[in-house]
Amino acid sequence: MTDYANIKPMSRPKSARLAASQNSPEQKVNLRELAEHLGLSVATVSLVMNRSPAAKSIPHHTQARVRAAARELNYRPNVMARMLRQQRSFTVGVIVPEISEGYAALVLSGIEDHLLQEGYFYFVVSHRHRNDLIDEYPRLLQQRAVEGLILVDTLYQAGVSVPIVAVSGHKHLPGVTNISLNHSRAARLALDHLSSLGHRRIAFIKGQVFSSDTEIRWKAVRAAAHELGLTVDDNLTVQLQSESPTPQPGYEMTCKLLQTALPITALFAFNDISALGAIRALREAGRRVPEDVSVIGFDDIQSAAYQNPGLTTIRQPLREMGMTAAETLVRRISAPKSADYPKNIVVEPELIVRGSTARPS
Repeated sequence: MTDYANIKPMSRPKSARLAASQNSPEQKVNLRELAEHLGLSVATVSLVMNRSPAAKSIPHHTQARVRAAARELNYRPNVMARMLRQQRSFTVGVIVPEISEGYAALVLSGIEDHLLQEGYFYFVVSHRHRNDLIDEYPRLLQQRAVEGLILVDTLYQAGVSVPIVAVSGHKHLPGVTNISLNHSRAARLALDHLSSLGHRRIAFIKGQVFSSDTEIRWKAVRAAAHELGLTVDDNLTVQLQSESPTPQPGYEMTCKLLQTALPITALFAFNDISALGAIRALREAGRRVPEDVSVIGFDDIQSAAYQNPGLTTIRQPLREMGMTAAETLVRRISAPKSADYPKNIVVEPELIVRGSTARPS
């Protein structure tokens, strides 16, 4: 008589388990089985799947094979085990003013690209220029075990216990690496372009008081104007007021500027978004761009080249700045706490000439 109670289930052959994992999202293979399937060492597969920095030494075609097989066989690395084993979260926090088309979106794209490459997860929060959120978010993110912070165009005063990289940061604070544009060069490029075209009556749109770039860029503009023998007329200078990340603030300030009835032949806007609002206000007032008024922006957002006319602008390498911020932060997280770190990283601007600037008629 057969004793069914003592019969042990037969384990399926490994090939059968691999085949089953392809057909069932719940059936998973382990790391060793994936490595044997590929004919690679467990260490090699582990480095690739965990996006370890050491994986950079593994040929790209091998890394592609590993990831393709992992998708095919439904392999997922045990992230929690990795975190517990190394006592790390592999997570960073990113703090931005807002998420919209323009400056922040381009910086974020660079940050995301590098963090994904390094196997880091990240939280993004937007403070919308509220001081209480600017103060609170770093603490809240640290409570969620982030290993570092990236601040984008965010004025932050107090220090925290994790490494910080500030994009468009200008304050020298302990533990903070600032990544900033060469604003002196940027202002000189813009005003030299307008001056060489023959413009002397130039209007200016300054940035909002809460933008971390406003003060340093305006100082650079005044210095460049002085060097070129151009007059910065306070009557031809307006400042963005609204917190809206749309062209509306630029539109409103240009309308206010035009109400003075003072003659201008060119306008230098704080950013591309405000330049687009300025162009609409000029057209509604019967001013042609660039025949009557040349307009130059700042940033070179993705839509700048597709305006009518295309927007002349100062290109700020925003995506590169985001990638540099992420790369710098990851390197600082991995380094000993006592290690030196860069205090300032300066990137260079570029003049992009399109159809919105021309000689005054």
